[in-house]
Amino acid sequence: MASTAAGKQRIPKVAKVKNKAPAEVQITAEQLLREAKERELELLPPPPQQKITDEEELNDYKLRKRKTFEDNIRKNRTVISNWIKYAQWEESLKEVQRARSIYERALDVDYRNVTLWLKYAEMEMKNRQVNHARNIWDRAITTLPRVNQFWYKYTYMEEMLGNVAGARQVFERWMEWQPEEQAWHSYINFELRYKEVERARTIYERFVIVHPDVKNWIKYARFEEKHSYFAHARKVYERAVEFFGEEHMNEHLFVAFAKFEENQKEFERVRVIYKYALDRIPKQEAQELFKNYTVFEKKFGDRRGIEDIIVSKRRFQYEEEVKANPHNYDAWFDYLRLVESDADPDTVREVYERAIANVPPIQEKRHWKRYIYLWINYALYEELEAKDPERTRQVYQACVELIPHKKFTFAKMWLLYAQFEIRQKNLPFARRALGTSIGKCPKNKLFKGYIELELQLREFDRCRKLYEKFLEFTPENCTSWIKFAELETILGDTDRARAIYELAIGQPRLDMPEVLWKSYIDFEIEQEEYEKTRNLYRRLLQRTQHVKVWISFAQFELSAGKEESLLRCRQVYEEANKTMRNCEEKEERLMLLESWRNFEEEFGTDCNKERVDKLMPDKVKKRRKLKAEDGSDAGWEEYYDYIFPEDAANQPNLKLLAMAKLWKKQQQENEAEEMDPDKDIDESES
Repeated sequence: MASTAAGKQRIPKVAKVKNKAPAEVQITAEQLLREAKERELELLPPPPQQKITDEEELNDYKLRKRKTFEDNIRKNRTVISNWIKYAQWEESLKEVQRARSIYERALDVDYRNVTLWLKYAEMEMKNRQVNHARNIWDRAITTLPRVNQFWYKYTYMEEMLGNVAGARQVFERWMEWQPEEQAWHSYINFELRYKEVERARTIYERFVIVHPDVKNWIKYARFEEKHSYFAHARKVYERAVEFFGEEHMNEHLFVAFAKFEENQKEFERVRVIYKYALDRIPKQEAQELFKNYTVFEKKFGDRRGIEDIIVSKRRFQYEEEVKANPHNYDAWFDYLRLVESDADPDTVREVYERAIANVPPIQEKRHWKRYIYLWINYALYEELEAKDPERTRQVYQACVELIPHKKFTFAKMWLLYAQFEIRQKNLPFARRALGTSIGKCPKNKLFKGYIELELQLREFDRCRKLYEKFLEFTPENCTSWIKFAELETILGDTDRARAIYELAIGQPRLDMPEVLWKSYIDFEIEQEEYEKTRNLYRRLLQRTQHVKVWISFAQFELSAGKEESLLRCRQVYEEANKTMRNCEEKEERLMLLESWRNFEEEFGTDCNKERVDKLMPDKVKKRRKLKAEDGSDAGWEEYYDYIFPEDAANQPNLKLLAMAKLWKKQQQENEAEEMDPDKDIDESES
């Protein structure tokens, strides 16, 4: 029967979805979550307050509450907060035994939970169950000996109870586990609170073996110093130095040791400690040591000792820099400055020789610019400090032989050499040096320096020869031509000066021709050779039609000071205006007319003023199309153009445009008259 019943059991049919089209209102997962969250946040009314009036109600309340707690624990045994809340509730009802039972059950679930142990022990201490609390702390430190908080709480409790021996015993058990440094300090401070200095010393001895850091040895020594055991403190420092040896030396240990000896007024010991450390510790790791040694010498040493320590420190720094990069010339300069201020001449010369031996590897002037100053400083040191002119001469000669003059030279070096020889009253050597420099590597600066020297010596014939050589070397240098001519002018030889100017303006290429022509014209004006000045202006205008030349010419004619000066000036302006009609630069032509107008306003008649005013152009705004670099359109640009009356008369298009503007103006006036007939009637009546 059972089998037939099982066979007759029907399998439930799966419902078939007939309409598979999406629903009109779609609900997303995000919307479902949001609604659930909103319903969670709905404020529920607080539960009604219950007033317990008799013992039966109280027992009923306790039963319900315990059942709730037990249900929560049964649901999730691993949530320790439920256990703690349950135990604290029982504790609030003074049911300590029940709370103790709950904590024990919780510890069976998770004995590694630190909070659980702490709450359990705190409950026992609150209820003054000292032995129970001790039992719990013992179990806690036995079960979890690496949790420092248990040890701190346990020792604190024993100390508060006045059980010093018990606290010490707990500390001893703790130290067997070799805890962190703070635990040892807590033990030491505990012993010091009860004036047990000897016990604290014993703890320090064990402490520096377990944690052998420099700072711990220093703390041990300072502990001995604080309690006035200075011999013990010194012995601790000595043991520390011996313990770390030369392989693991630390500057902080020696600084502390030295400061201790300094406090004991043992200054010789301090000096020995600093020197011992500085000789063995690498200098880059001994910056603090150097600093403290310097401060010590400033306080207790003599001046020589202070200077020695400072100089030795800086000298070592510079030695490290030049070893790392021998071509770091800035480091050499600083090093040499230091050595010059303190060392003897032989040491200074040795450093200079080492410095100049680092010749730049590439023969390019930019790499030599810093290097050459080593030679200059070397020569100046030998001359001014060492007072050895022969060695100075050797330095200069070695330097000029080293420089590759075929590729580049340094005029400064040659000139300094020549000036040195002049200071030694050895003029032939100075001339020979400058002559050699011009022969090997002529430069403008060398020529100028040589000429200036001969001018100071009033050797004018030599100056002429030098200028000739100079101009052969650079015929395009207008400044040289002008200086040569000025020299001849000063010497009163105007014909030679004029001939020099003529040679100069005849050169095919000049760097500043306008300056040369101006100088030549000023020269002729100073000589009051007005006709020659006019000829010069005419010759210049054959080469250039620049507006400034015309204006300068006109102003010259005005300043000539003769009766016909105004007429000549006006003729120059008229000629310039005719010449510049074909000039494309209309601004220059406008500049000329404005200068002419200013002249007429000051010196001319009304007729002349009107004549110039008629020549003034009209300012017109125009547009032009811009092209980009690739040939595409770049938009339109507005600009101002000047239309001169003379150009307008010659161009029929401009004339036609003016007539069109006039016709348009007349048309507008006629339309205005037709629009206002009353005005015509009024005029006829009147």
